[in-house]
Order: sequence, then structure tokens, then C-alpha cells
Amino acid sequence: MAHYDAIFKNGTIVNQDGTHLADIGVRGGLIAALGSLGPATADVVTDCAGLHILPGVIDTQVHFREPGLEHKEDLATGSLAAVMGGVTAVFEMPNTNPLTVTREAFADKIARASGRMHCDFAFFIGGTHENVGELPELERMPGCAGVKVFMGSSTGSLLVADDDGVGSILRVISRRAAFHSEDEYRLEERKPLRIPDDPRSHPVWRDPEAALRSTRRLVALAHKYGKRIHVLHLSTAEEMVFLAGHKDVATVEVTPHHLTLDETAYVRLGTFAQMNPPVRDAAHRAGIWAGVDNGVVDVLGSDHAPHTIEEKRKPYPSSPSGMTGVQTLVPIMLDHVHAGRLTLERFVDLSSAGPARIFNIARKGRIAAGYAADLTIVDLKRRQTITNAWIASKSPWTPYDGVAVTGWPVGTVLRGTPVMWEGELVAPAGGRPVEFLETLAS
Repeated sequence: MAHYDAIFKNGTIVNQDGTHLADIGVRGGLIAALGSLGPATADVVTDCAGLHILPGVIDTQVHFREPGLEHKEDLATGSLAAVMGGVTAVFEMPNTNPLTVTREAFADKIARASGRMHCDFAFFIGGTHENVGELPELERMPGCAGVKVFMGSSTGSLLVADDDGVGSILRVISRRAAFHSEDEYRLEERKPLRIPDDPRSHPVWRDPEAALRSTRRLVALAHKYGKRIHVLHLSTAEEMVFLAGHKDVATVEVTPHHLTLDETAYVRLGTFAQMNPPVRDAAHRAGIWAGVDNGVVDVLGSDHAPHTIEEKRKPYPSSPSGMTGVQTLVPIMLDHVHAGRLTLERFVDLSSAGPARIFNIARKGRIAAGYAADLTIVDLKRRQTITNAWIASKSPWTPYDGVAVTGWPVGTVLRGTPVMWEGELVAPAGGRPVEFLETLAS
């Protein structure tokens, strides 16, 4: 009789081969068997009757603020928020203090994460004018998600606004690079359009043309150097149409807030709706959904970028851009599934299979033998209200406070071990660096 470390029984699995009832047997942290396991035994058996089991959700864009800005968030609290929301792995961004742009700073992040992060983790290395010569080695360090470049919305050496600078980075790297794509020159020109104490002027200043102009430049450079690019947090209908014609080089990320909020958020939330690139009007939101529907969009990322409530209450434009999001990604998107805006299978494609495919993640992104037993277990029928009190981030607020959703994360499972179950943390921090096919030999 077969014996496993763990069995997850009677759940409805949502996977690359469709949706069906099956048991999952786990040995050594990996999926060992799928199907009707019948008389098999296990050290731990979890009954998932009435629940759907998804491949572990991977959030490929978070800002956990450590080192340097730990009063907003740190690797422990950010990853706690992740697992409380059903997320099993995160890719964290380099705009920390010091910036994550050297081997030493990257190694420090890995050391800080080890033994403290509740989910698996990878870190982007920032691409700058100064470190371009080292990027071919830096991007291949274990635990590195790739190179991240800020073409706009940054300061100091992390800003690479010019085509020569972006081109020099693309020329030397081999992995897919991720980009914040807003035209810094246009943003500087339009700064006078900001109206003091009126966050509704934020999307006027950072207009659709600033995003489209930058993305056109970026695609031209990708073609010139024959390199793969990933356009983060797409916010305009025009970019979506443009990128549909350039899927040979470009992959696309969208966020729950750009899919959910529109210009009315500034009236209701004020500066708490302020993001870069901004939340725009309903027409742009519809254009982003069109990209989800027609397959231009490859992944979902939360762009979790916390600031304290006190910081967000500053009058515009002194208020910082960013909001929490890693914990609400799953429930907000499951509510869209419930409303019929996308299928559960498409959500899985955007949140696990898609990240694994475009970033070449090893042994994650599907429920299959030999893959890590990372699972996001959800109740599609549960009706629950998102509240600030539920948010585990060190900045404990969400733009969705008071929003009732249908669909809720019940369990977060890492390598066969439940980490979160029914809203409770049930295991110590055990996150590990994500493995990538392009860094295995490092």
C-alpha cells in the first residue's frame, strides 16, 4: 500500500489539463501522485471536499521595503501577508536602501529572507548605468528573478530614462528583463499639471501617452538587440493594442487594481488610490480586460507597494504612490471569476502557469508529478468582506476595505505543508529561494 508524507483528498484540481476531482499525494515536498489514491496512507491527510486546489499562486511584483524602509514593511511581514492571502511565492523589487544593484546587496537580501520569509522568494537585481557591466553575472545568481529597469518613476541611479542606457542593459543580458515603462522626460514636462491637494490630477500628469511612448521605445530596443522584455503593470488600452503586435519579444503584466478600480477611486479613496502608473478611467480598464480576454496578458502581479497610513494621508503630490496588494490579489481576482469576468482556468494561467512559463521557474506553476507541492486552496462560494483588520502588512490598510467578495483563500501550502489554514498561520517561516532554469548552473 502506498504511503505519502501528505495527502490532499477530495479536492477539485484546476490545472493545465482542466478541472477535475483528484487526490494529491506528496513525498519529500514534491507531488508524487495524482488521482484517486483510495487506500493509500499518509502522515497527514487533509480533506479538501468542496474546495478547489490551484497551483501555488506566484506574485511576480512586490515591494517589501527591506532593507532601509522597514517602518513600511519588511520581508517577514510582507511574506506573512502573502501567505495569508494564498500566495506561495513572490518576486521582490530592487528599490530598497541600499538599492539591490550589487552582488553584496543581493546576497544580503537572500540572507535576510532565509529563515524569516513565510513564502518562497526571488529578488530582482536593479539595472543601472553603473552596473551594466556586471549584469550578465548578477542576473544568473541563484534566487535572482532577472533584471528590473525603471524607465520612469524612480530617482538616483535606479532611473534609466535614456535609450542608450536601456539599450546598453539589453545588449549584455540574456534573461527576460522587467520594466517600469513610463517616459521620464514627459513626466518631467507635465509636472506643472499636478494640482495641489487633488489626487485626481495624478492620471492627468502621468497620462496614457507617457506610458505608450515609453513602451514603444522599449519594444524598438528589444527588437534591435533581440532580447526578451516584460512590461510591468500595464495601465492603458493603447499599450495593450500595441503590444498585441509584439508578442515575439514582449510579455505583459497587469494588476488587480488596474482591473478593478477606475477614476472614481480618487473621489472615494483620495491619495490611497495613488499608484504609478496611475489608476485610469473605465475605458482604459476595459482595454486592460480586453488584453486578459484575448491572451495578450501573461501574468498578474499585485505591485504590493506599502506606505504607512500617515504617509498616504499627506496632501497630494507630497503623498507617496503605492498601496498594499499581495494579500488581496487572490480574493479580488476570485471575485472577478465569480462575476464571470474570467474563468478560473485563466486565473491559474495568469497567477502560476504564466509566471513559470515566462520566467522559466523550475518545478512550479502546475500540479504535476515531480513539481513542488505548492498549492493555493480556495473556497469559490465563500462570501467574505475584506477589511483593514485582516491585512497582515506592516502598513495595515487596503483600498478594498469594506468590499465584499465571493471566493476566498482557505489554505496556503508550501512543499506539501500547510502554512496558512482558515486564516491562521500554522507553520514557521520556511520560504526558500525560487529556482530558475537559467540559474541552475550558477
